[in-house]
Amino acid sequence: MRGLLIHSDQGTPLHFVEKAHLDSWLDEQAPYVANAIKACRSQSSPVFIVAAQDSCELLLVLCTVDTLDDMWLAGDLAKQLPKGQYQIQGSHQFVSQQALSFILGAYQFSAYKSLPAVEAVLAISDESTCRKVVQQAESIYLVRDLVNTPAADMMPQHLAEIMRELAERFEGQFDELVGDELLEHNYPTVHMVGRASDNKPRLLNLVWGDDSFPKLTLVGKGVCFDSGGLDLKPAAGMRNMKKDMGGAAHVLGLAQMIMAAKLPVRLRVIVPAVENAVSRNAFRPGDVIKTRKGLTVEIDNTDAEGRLILCDALAEAQTEKPDLLLDFATLTGACRIALGTELPGFFSTNQDVANGLIEQGMLNQDPVWQLPLFDQYKGLFKSDVADISNCGSTPFGGAITAALYLKEFVEPAQTPWVHFDVMAWNIRPLPGRPTGGEGLGLRATFSYLEKRYS
Repeated sequence: MRGLLIHSDQGTPLHFVEKAHLDSWLDEQAPYVANAIKACRSQSSPVFIVAAQDSCELLLVLCTVDTLDDMWLAGDLAKQLPKGQYQIQGSHQFVSQQALSFILGAYQFSAYKSLPAVEAVLAISDESTCRKVVQQAESIYLVRDLVNTPAADMMPQHLAEIMRELAERFEGQFDELVGDELLEHNYPTVHMVGRASDNKPRLLNLVWGDDSFPKLTLVGKGVCFDSGGLDLKPAAGMRNMKKDMGGAAHVLGLAQMIMAAKLPVRLRVIVPAVENAVSRNAFRPGDVIKTRKGLTVEIDNTDAEGRLILCDALAEAQTEKPDLLLDFATLTGACRIALGTELPGFFSTNQDVANGLIEQGMLNQDPVWQLPLFDQYKGLFKSDVADISNCGSTPFGGAITAALYLKEFVEPAQTPWVHFDVMAWNIRPLPGRPTGGEGLGLRATFSYLEKRYS
């Protein structure tokens, strides 16, 4: 996104006007501008570009909209406007929102394919606003890039390099456990899920910030490709499983936002990173594993692997008794059945935290939806041979039973816990949100954290 947003007070004015108020707005314009727009009012496009009468110099751009209360009004403009430098007109909050949607709409994943360059540049006169927009956009670009990258180039070792680079960039610390080191340090489920792959399983750990600040811990599911294991997915279900590390991508994007904004927290990011592959040493249905916490788990289905690697990571995260524990995971199709692909669901053991997230989601037009930790369903993952099973006995309420499974490995009395079950993928293009990898609920979560800790 470099060069798409600059700090400057120069640029072609970019106006957004509600259709109901267009006539009164035109009455306030110079006759030439008003007449030029009136002559084109029959066009189907809501975007009017007005050039000077005696040159190609742009005088202004007008976008007619139904309402100004939509942060995605500028989401398609970066790829529609001709080469030039533009400046959004409006209040500070409006400019900030539309600048972010403009930049997010300019995103292109061009690592493997040449694409036409986006030549429209946005200028913001306020330096602080410019910096904040850049920080958020860069973090969401990071999430999109990580999820969009093919699995061959985004295995556990690649995630490790990205986390290492983040730690170096923001002067944090990074360390990792690789392969059999996971067994030596008691992360048995991470090792079990990832042992069948030639890409060794890893536990990745990033720490940043002053130890005197409140402890904030993020955990992200890093299944870099999910074949389903021996309970093999069908071809259609496997096609986009490069995105199954979307939870890891989310926490890395959120961590970048936190570190760039220098929030007063002691941040820890834990990513269990594996490939769920098929080989002679793959784990099997019916196997029983003793987890880091000491609970035994019967494997009902090897395709419910995300909760297995998360349970060891969550147990470790809990040992420091953080002030707040958040995890993100592309965990269940059931959550997508319930809420669709564009509304991320979350579960929380603390209603005040949940209410804060919902509130910030609405304020930032980044909605999130709370689902219940309905304890009555806990009996659905009962096992006859182990403490619990890794799957519910029915397909119903799958997002809830998965969350309840994870809850077994945290201590809600010690630490508020939030679990996000996200799609991490846009199945259709929307303004500012192209098809492909996506960060969902991140702006809401960061805004909540900013309010909580600043």
